[in-house]
Amino acid sequence: MTDETAAANGITARYTETDSERVLAFESDGRSAAIAQNQEGYAMLKVRPTADGDELERYYGFDMALDHAAELLGTSPHDLPVPESASDMGM
Repeated sequence: MTDETAAANGITARYTETDSERVLAFESDGRSAAIAQNQEGYAMLKVRPTADGDELERYYGFDMALDHAAELLGTSPHDLPVPESASDMGM
């Protein structure tokens, strides 16, 4: 199981891999957002309010998923720290 964190601009990002998913979860000032993809890495990205929350939207591209996650956090997508292990998410 992979577990990697990164922090910047008051935002903490945690990347984890489970048996079924790759999950990049963000937290900042009591807000959260998560991006999930299947373990094989070929499915669309799911944006959720939390790592185990209900899906809000699906995206093909990582940039669009990061935009939505940043919106949930009330910040710019450029402010989101992305751990190296998560940098290849998306189709």
